[in-house]
Amino acid sequence: MPELTFDDVVRFHGHACPGLALGYRVAELVLKRLGERAVDEELVAVVENNSCAVDAIQVMLGCTFGKGNLIFRDYGKQVYTVMTRPSGEGLRIAINWEPPPESAAEKEAWEKYRQGERSEEIARVVHDRKARKMQAILDASPEELFTVGEPREALPEAARIYPSLTCERCDEKVMAPRTRQRDGKTVCIPCSDF
Repeated sequence: MPELTFDDVVRFHGHACPGLALGYRVAELVLKRLGERAVDEELVAVVENNSCAVDAIQVMLGCTFGKGNLIFRDYGKQVYTVMTRPSGEGLRIAINWEPPPESAAEKEAWEKYRQGERSEEIARVVHDRKARKMQAILDASPEELFTVGEPREALPEAARIYPSLTCERCDEKVMAPRTRQRDGKTVCIPCSDF
């Protein structure tokens, strides 16, 4: 597979942004230290947020939900742990980058943008600020962006394939270990609440 670029990541994600740039830089560091992109499950990424950065991790590292080598922990932290199979060798990368200070005009425009104002002037200020942040991330050294350490968790087990059962309430297919028993019936999780 040819070497992937930031443009490849942008095409997958749909737009360029600072979060995507951070994920790209995380993935660059992982590839430099741990080797090649996963074809199957050679790399396992444990991500602690669901930000734009995770799209870059998927593209660059070949870690996806479908292959079972992308694991989401909803901690809201900009932390990415990537390990290799079967050794468990890996990196835990925490974002420590601080963006350049905002001007008063940028702060005001951002607040208006968050409140829903999308005038041409406000959008220009916000997008210019995002572009400068993104470029600063792409130009920064890894030491300016990250704190890198050893994984804090064990290598997750390999993805497993389970049989599908039919929920006896909604008649939809469900992975066997995700079924529940309610009133003598095998049901999916949403139907177990009824």
